[in-house]
Amino acid sequence: MKNYLSILQEIREEVLPLLGQGKVAGYIPALQNIDSRRFGMALVTLDGEAFVIGDADERFSIQSISKVFTLALAFAKLGEGLWKRVGLEPS
Repeated sequence: MKNYLSILQEIREEVLPLLGQGKVAGYIPALQNIDSRRFGMALVTLDGEAFVIGDADERFSIQSISKVFTLALAFAKLGEGLWKRVGLEPS
C-alpha cells in the first residue's frame, strides 16, 4: 500500500515556497478576501481511508474546477461518445 500521507507531504514541501506568489481574482466576490497562502489537499481512497494535509479543512469556492466534475459525470454516463458532441478543446 502506498504511503499517501508521505506523498502529500512531499507535494506540500515543494509547493510551500510558491505560496503567496499568485494573485487572488478580486473580481470574483467569493475569492476577494481569500489568503493566497492557503494550501491544502485531501485524498480519499476507494476504501474510504482519508489523508489530509494543510488547510484542507478550510471551506472554499470551487469556481471553474466544478467543470471537471461535470465533465466526469457526463463521461461516466456517455462514455467515449461524449467527445463527438463536446470536442477536445479545453473550454
